Amino acid sequence: MTIRRAVPDIHTTDMTGSRAFYRELGFEEVMDLGWVVTLASPSNPTAQITLFSSDTADHADMSVEVDDVDAVHAAMVAAGSEIVYALRDEPWGVRRFFARDPNGKVVNVVSHR
Repeated sequence: MTIRRAVPDIHTTDMTGSRAFYRELGFEEVMDLGWVVTLASPSNPTAQITLFSSDTADHADMSVEVDDVDAVHAAMVAAGSEIVYALRDEPWGVRRFFARDPNGKVVNVVSHR
């Protein structure tokens, strides 16, 4: 398995203010679906943060992009990890699932299709 990036997922009640704050740090928007915005470093595109509006029902604490989400899912199920959002294809072009880590944090494990 190859990990392509790990990204903190920040839940916000102030999307406008959050965007402005991270732009001040030098991040640039690379994806905007309204309810979720990803910002990346222009000099290191894998250095990213993702902002989620606070009214998003399904949310994670971090996202990990892998090369083969199906293989990671199978390994985590076999290991007895708690899957809290079933493996599925999303309409915005990713395949993903959520798993809970031993600390209670939810990890979005994702591959781009």
